[in-house]
Amino acid sequence: MSSHDDRLLTVDEAAERLGTGVRFVRRLIQERRIRYVKLGKPVRIPESALASYIAHRTVPAAHEARDARYGRAA
Repeated sequence: MSSHDDRLLTVDEAAERLGTGVRFVRRLIQERRIRYVKLGKPVRIPESALASYIAHRTVPAAHEARDARYGRAA
């Protein structure tokens, strides 16, 4: 997805996609734990930033981690 196609989500939309409250998303922004775009006072979260946040915090299942460690296929 190119940066021109990267949809900007509102804080409410990002919270809905994460299945969390708006306060959690605002805390991620405040602590700079997620990329965001500041448009004056309002902020928007690029879809790619949300996808990256989820990918970096996804914990593999126990068998996936074990197989990767020993070089075995699933």
